[in-house]
Amino acid sequence: MSFFRKLTKYKYPLRLSIVFTILATILYIIFEIQFNNSFDFLHFIGKQKFTIIIFFILSFILFNVLINRYINNVINRVLEEISPESYFSEIQSDKVGLDQLAQKLLKKTQSRTTEINVLKDKDTYRKEFLGNISHELKTPLFTIQGYILTLMDGALKDKNVRHKYLKRAAKGVDRIINIVLDLDLITQFEAGIKIVDKKKFDIVEVVQNVFDLLEIESQNSRISLVFDKEYSSPVYVNADEERILQVLTNLLVNSLKYGLEGGRTEIFIQELENQKILIRVMDTGEGIEKHHLPRLFERFYRVDPTRSRKKGGSGLGLSIVKHIIEAHNENIYVESEIGRGTTFSFTLDRL
Repeated sequence: MSFFRKLTKYKYPLRLSIVFTILATILYIIFEIQFNNSFDFLHFIGKQKFTIIIFFILSFILFNVLINRYINNVINRVLEEISPESYFSEIQSDKVGLDQLAQKLLKKTQSRTTEINVLKDKDTYRKEFLGNISHELKTPLFTIQGYILTLMDGALKDKNVRHKYLKRAAKGVDRIINIVLDLDLITQFEAGIKIVDKKKFDIVEVVQNVFDLLEIESQNSRISLVFDKEYSSPVYVNADEERILQVLTNLLVNSLKYGLEGGRTEIFIQELENQKILIRVMDTGEGIEKHHLPRLFERFYRVDPTRSRKKGGSGLGLSIVKHIIEAHNENIYVESEIGRGTTFSFTLDRL
């Protein structure tokens, strides 16, 4: 029984490592076929079996470390804090009367009940997170697999089909890479590894740069990107210019994806009295129902999963926005009303 329990414990890293090993092997075979006319499948497997095994072991170790480090460790720490040993030893160390002891027990019971509820919430979040990341990776992986299997079934001989399918498979790989990079960025912010590099810059110029960057997408979506008024002079802030550009890009891309044709997205820049700048990104889209707002910045959370996945993206854009703003010791807020649009707002230090 202990063997099967251990196997269940490692099922997620095991699944991921198997999928990545199969994918890497298939890609390697494709390139071998393309550049070696006398390719022998059995000879290839016999020759490369140790390489495949080593790749599988390394990928299994990597996924196991990642899952244990960033997910299971959180659960384990909470479990250790509410273990019976630490609970009773803490009570026994206090020399109190029966009434006081009863009060302490009641207080600690209430505290432990709260911690257990938090643990359950974290466990639910862990399951949702694993399910979401599995879904996000599964879609491009199966797409890549479909194209590769089609090539192996004979389409490889057709030069035009081969080029088209390899190009589409490469897009699937790019999507996986983007998801992994976004997750890595969020993890670095949460672990305190990634810090912001603050400096003086003109926020008006940065917003205009984002407008220019998204000009084609804006025209295709028929949604205007504009300032609320003409800013004739610079507005200087103290922040990480590259990260704030990323924040604005993510927010404006969202407004273009989910906005309504003929609408507009306005940027408001307001100087506050406490040496702060308030930046608001206001669109005229369809709006978001209120019960979605508290979870809007969670990883992979989608208001409409079917519609959102058709629009593309990793589902991590708003989560990255939140982490960047919090790394500046600021907060981001969202307001929305069905039929009238959504407004995201955050503050920065003014210079």
